[in-house]
Amino acid sequence: MADGLEKYGIDAHCTMILEEYRERIPEFERIREAVLRIIREAVAANHLPVMTVDSRIKAEASLAGKLVRKGHKYRTLDDITDILGVRIITLYSDDVDKISALVSSMFQIDWANSIDKRKTHDLKSFGYMSLHYICSIPKELYEDDAFPGINEVRFEVQMCSTLQFVWANLEHDTGYKPGVEIPFEHLRNLTRLAGVLELVDDEFCRLRVAMTDYRRKVEALVANGKFDEVELNSESFDNYLEIHPFDKLNQKIASINQAEIHEASLIPYMPVLKGLGFRTLGDLQQLIKDNSDDAFKLAVSEIGNTDIDIISSTLALQDLIIVQILKRGDGIDGLIRFFTKMNGDNPYNRTRAERILEKAMHLPFMQKQ
Repeated sequence: MADGLEKYGIDAHCTMILEEYRERIPEFERIREAVLRIIREAVAANHLPVMTVDSRIKAEASLAGKLVRKGHKYRTLDDITDILGVRIITLYSDDVDKISALVSSMFQIDWANSIDKRKTHDLKSFGYMSLHYICSIPKELYEDDAFPGINEVRFEVQMCSTLQFVWANLEHDTGYKPGVEIPFEHLRNLTRLAGVLELVDDEFCRLRVAMTDYRRKVEALVANGKFDEVELNSESFDNYLEIHPFDKLNQKIASINQAEIHEASLIPYMPVLKGLGFRTLGDLQQLIKDNSDDAFKLAVSEIGNTDIDIISSTLALQDLIIVQILKRGDGIDGLIRFFTKMNGDNPYNRTRAERILEKAMHLPFMQKQ
């Protein structure tokens, strides 16, 4: 009994609670392991993006401090619901509700002692916003014969977004405590900062929704063949590649030598396509329509007399672009610029351009120039 009084200045009743805490540390450790496993598996199974799922068991000194301040409120250790605390940090604030629905579907929730701090701010106030659920594990989810009372033990699950967590740490680091009088200018600046972070949090959510809507629109337009309505950019080009628009020409080129096709990324060609003036996916469709036959003949002139038996999946687009450059009249300088964009500044670019131009000069499309 003297230990609590001498070390922390707490009375006999609070010392009994502290001793119970020490005895039950193994039980709280077991609960922590089970809860973390359950939550992490559920988050992964439901494909919910979270920054982290972590936990802590309240340190003895922290519990003693709480008993000094509020010890009269607690009859036993079980009345203290945050001995074990679990924190789930989401990327976006609107994912907090998804996480909370998941948590409430798995654990038993003590609604009377749970709190949604997002609803505690009035029109003119800003600050830490998170959702705190007081939970216990139902027997159908987890049992442990070594700790028969484990399903009655309550623990706290805190759920907040990344920026809400950032604000909580900034607020803690400044030493600010609600209700403590501080100079007006400092309080005003804190409020402004909290408001900015809340606004940024909301804007990230809106941006995610807008980008998701855009992706769905692009996917629908591509799926319906409305290529002229889709602006050419990294997002739309990636969706366009999902329909494998260059496969037919690649397969035709591969058949020259019965070659195998090695898959490679076409994303690096985006800057070249933009530089050539392509503005929509419809422009790419027109490129394929106008230049496929000539690109195939160019490929025949390049590999027809070789024993090459592996080609890159980029070859079709590469030859389509080469034909386009030559049809535009950009000649050897245009080819060198193309190879430089793709391969960097390399003396071999000119040699390669000269070789390709020499072969192309014998093809029908060049003789019409």
